[in-house]
Amino acid sequence: MTNPLKIVADYSKSRIALEDIDVDTYVTTDNLLQNKQGKVSAEKMPKQTSNTVTRFDKGDILVANIRPYLKKIWLAKYTGGSSSDVLTFKVRKNFDSTFVYYSLFRDDFFEHMMNGSKGTKMPRGDKNQILDFPIPDYKFDTQKQIAKVLSDLDAKIEVNNKINQELEAMAKTLYDYWFVQFDFPDANGKPYKSSGGKMVFNDELKRDIPEGWEVKQIKDIAKTGSGATPLKSKKEYYENGNIPWINSGEVNASFIISSKKYISELGLEKSSAKLFKKGTILMAMYGATAGQVSLIDIEACTNQAICGINVNEEKFKYYTKFALEDLYKYLIQLSTGSARDNLSQDKIKELNLVIPDDQIISNFHNKVDSNFTNILLNLKQNQKLSELRDWLLPMLMNGQVTVGEAKEQLGMVADQEGKYQ
Repeated sequence: MTNPLKIVADYSKSRIALEDIDVDTYVTTDNLLQNKQGKVSAEKMPKQTSNTVTRFDKGDILVANIRPYLKKIWLAKYTGGSSSDVLTFKVRKNFDSTFVYYSLFRDDFFEHMMNGSKGTKMPRGDKNQILDFPIPDYKFDTQKQIAKVLSDLDAKIEVNNKINQELEAMAKTLYDYWFVQFDFPDANGKPYKSSGGKMVFNDELKRDIPEGWEVKQIKDIAKTGSGATPLKSKKEYYENGNIPWINSGEVNASFIISSKKYISELGLEKSSAKLFKKGTILMAMYGATAGQVSLIDIEACTNQAICGINVNEEKFKYYTKFALEDLYKYLIQLSTGSARDNLSQDKIKELNLVIPDDQIISNFHNKVDSNFTNILLNLKQNQKLSELRDWLLPMLMNGQVTVGEAKEQLGMVADQEGKYQ
């Protein structure tokens, strides 16, 4: 038995003043993340004639209505405001909002949205047709039990994500301290610049750098390459594909450990795409993730909006990752137009880097390597947890798996990981 969504939830009709929200509590299609990854803070507040936007409250469900195939959905944890292209569902009494959220979390829901969408380049879901999507009809207690099983898995994923953010922030802080402020440990273990370490003016950078350090371009310490998209009209370029093919939207994490799409060996051979080795640094050159940098833990190729950077020596890997992120911010400051248009493989190859002495760069690599090792372990655990959640989700919704059986699966995960709670 099912109920149509219109019996379970309504679109929010409440409004909230812009002065009562900020970038952390304002939600647009841009700061909702693809593939059901939640949301990040908005980059800016809207410029519009109206001084109010749609209000959402804790427990409301927000779904991006532009290009539904991107699968952008978030369960609100606080009160805020959303743009007009974000659907805000308020769940009615006698229905558990977390249960309804997971009902909409299924791929079936986004396929339903696409089936009723209008437009080609920027398809939008039909608000009336969306409300016809079937929601499983369970008693309220059962709804809460199912929601608890699934939300426990997501809670563990969220904990791992927060740990990863802290681990990377710690590594970035050390990078800033050593290579931006130049307060790396001197021969006596004291902060170099603050303790009077000699600085020398560099003509290329137009600023002081530590004595004995060099300035080189990216192309002097790494090999670069860009990607490509095999012809979409050639089915054989994608059929039975086993080569991960990464697009720029996926360059948004410390590591990329899997890909959403794959191409065939023929597709790779017949296009200008390049196969990048494990450990390659990927930098998005334009699009929504321009300036984002990720490391790949797989052998993969990319689309043309990504530049792959292979450092000549392993010790430069993490240093170069952080340096590229900072250099992109510098390019934005120099830009007179769109910063995204200023990024290309040629531009990246010619970026200047301050090159520390061998001992300092090796010490930095060794200090932050454990951070990134743990980040990678957490990401791989999250992948397993996500796979379990996505397997359980339809089974629980259609009654093929009971809550008791699902808990047994969670218990097995706990035994395997030794730390699941």
